[in-house]
Order: sequence, then structure tokens, then C-alpha cells
Amino acid sequence: MKKLLWLDDVRNPFEYDWLIFSPIERPFETIWVKSFYEFTEWITKNGLPDAICFDHDLGDNREEEIKSGMDCAKWLVEYCLDNKLQIPKWNIQSANPAGKDNINGLLLTFIKSR
Repeated sequence: MKKLLWLDDVRNPFEYDWLIFSPIERPFETIWVKSFYEFTEWITKNGLPDAICFDHDLGDNREEEIKSGMDCAKWLVEYCLDNKLQIPKWNIQSANPAGKDNINGLLLTFIKSR
């Protein structure tokens, strides 16, 4: 089954209809991660999902410096470069328009440069 990695510290993907943001069609398994740490740990252990939904503004008490969805996107680009992989399909459900544009811009630039 396809996998969707849902990055968001607040929006529960199983409530309301947040999964309308998914860039892949159902059926898929949804994995909810809430921080940079959980995002990187999941991908490191499991490999790339079929798709990722990003939030920009994240909160996490486990880290001294709170990392954003943009930090996750930067890490993802490095991971894909290091492992010679393509970026999975993505979408962004963030309410932060500048953050959304920054994540989109980074990932699109990576795709165009390959």
C-alpha cells in the first residue's frame, strides 16, 4: 500500500478531511509525524514514502531550536542527493503562505536541477 507521510504538529490527518491535501489517490497508509526529529527518523528507518504533506510551523519540546517544515524539506533534499533518489510527490497544508512558498520553491528547484 502507498504511504503518505503527514508532517504537522497540530492538524490531525484523521480528523475533518485534512487528507484532501494528499498528492496521491486513496487508498494509502497515513503516517503522522509532528517534528523534524520524527520526520527524519521515520525516513531514515523506512526510506521515502510515496508522498509527503508538509506543514511549515512546527513545535517540538525535544529540540533546543525548533525546526520548521522548511528544515525538513532541506533535509529531504540532502537525503535524496546523498541516496540518488527523486523527491516524492508533495503538497503543503501550512497556513503560513511565505513558508509554503519557500518549501515549494526549494523542492521545485531541486527537481529542475536534476
